[in-house]
Amino acid sequence: MEWAMAELVTHPRTMRRAQDEVRTATAGSTGVNEDHVAQLDDLKAMVKETLRLHAPVLLLVPREPRADAEILGYHVPACTRVLVNAWAIGRDPATWERAEDFVPGRFMDGGTAATSVDFRGQHFELRTFGAGRRVCLGMGFAEASAEMALASLLYHFDWEVAGGGVLGSRNREGTPTPSLDMTEMNGIAVHIKSGLPLLAKPWVP
Repeated sequence: MEWAMAELVTHPRTMRRAQDEVRTATAGSTGVNEDHVAQLDDLKAMVKETLRLHAPVLLLVPREPRADAEILGYHVPACTRVLVNAWAIGRDPATWERAEDFVPGRFMDGGTAATSVDFRGQHFELRTFGAGRRVCLGMGFAEASAEMALASLLYHFDWEVAGGGVLGSRNREGTPTPSLDMTEMNGIAVHIKSGLPLLAKPWVP
C-alpha cells in the first residue's frame, strides 16, 4: 500500500482518475465496501502495476529441480538451488513496454498484450507471489485488504507530498510532477527507505 500511494502521489493524473472512479462507485454512500471495490477496474490495475514494479520480496522461495534441466541455454544440474528474482521479472524490458514506468493502463481492457497477465501464478511474466505449491498463501488476503484500504484512502482524502511537494521531472504533458525519494530498502519486505511523507486533506462528498 505504501508503494501504491507513493506511485499515485507522483502521478497526479492517475491518482485523480482512481479517486474519481472510487467516488463515482460510492456515490450516495458514506464509505467504501466490498461491493464498491469489485467495480474499481482502475484501482485493480493500479494495484497490479504496483506489484509489478515493487515486488514485496525480491527473491522468491528457493527451488530445486528434480532432474537436470536446460534453461535459456544454461545447464542446471538436479538438486541445484535456484532463486527466482521476482523484481527483475517484473521489470524485464523484453517483456514489458516502458518497463520502469508506472503505467496501470497496460492491465486495462484494450491496453496491451499485458491485459490478461495476472499475479496469481499462471503467468511467467508476473510472479509477485510465486506459483505452484509454493505460492504465497496470503495472496488473496493481501489483494483484498490492499484494494479495500487504498479505495478508502482515495475516497476519504486528497493527497499531496508533505511540505507542499517538491517538484520533480515533468510528465508527458509538460506538467511538473511531485517528487519522492523512491530508494528501495530490503528487509522482511522491500520498503521505501525514507518513508512516505504525505499530507492527507479530508474530502467531504
